[in-house]
Amino acid sequence: MATVKANQVRKGQVLILDGQLFVVTDFEHIAPGNWRAMNQIKCKNLETGQTKQMRLGSDETLELAYLDRRQATFSYEEGEQMVFMDGETYEQYFLPREMVAEQMKFVRDNQAVTLTLHEGRPISLELPTNVVLKVTEAEIAARGDTVTNDKKRAVVETGLEVRVPPYVEAGDYIKVNTETGDFAGRAKPEEAGA
Repeated sequence: MATVKANQVRKGQVLILDGQLFVVTDFEHIAPGNWRAMNQIKCKNLETGQTKQMRLGSDETLELAYLDRRQATFSYEEGEQMVFMDGETYEQYFLPREMVAEQMKFVRDNQAVTLTLHEGRPISLELPTNVVLKVTEAEIAARGDTVTNDKKRAVVETGLEVRVPPYVEAGDYIKVNTETGDFAGRAKPEEAGA
């Protein structure tokens, strides 16, 4: 069992509180004048999404969750479950749709992702900063618009809508930032594994 002192907790760490997993969303060390220093920790339950706030002294300890990261590829959807396959062991992992719905806009079939596991159970999905996706439809740019900084609407193979420069057309491959959903540049088909 790994533990961490309250003043060493960092954003993104996963803690075990009352037998449940919580990801730290915010951390602040407070030292008010002559008073004893304390640590304000905000975290979110990975199962329920419920948030929790705690104020702890610097000497108090918390239990850290041991997490394992595995490379997997997105295989298919089964009802409300997203199915991923481990490339080495061929083991299948199931993640509920509501847990990964926002991230799945950036994931196409057979795309490699990183799964975070706790005691063999997947708890989250990690994506690279940019992914390469194929444009399936794009608005037609008005003649002469290539000089301006205007962007047009395009839809990629996952159904995600992206604002792109006028020169991007259906059939092109583009890089999309997974944190913002913004166009990040042109790409070659081989970068998508096509």
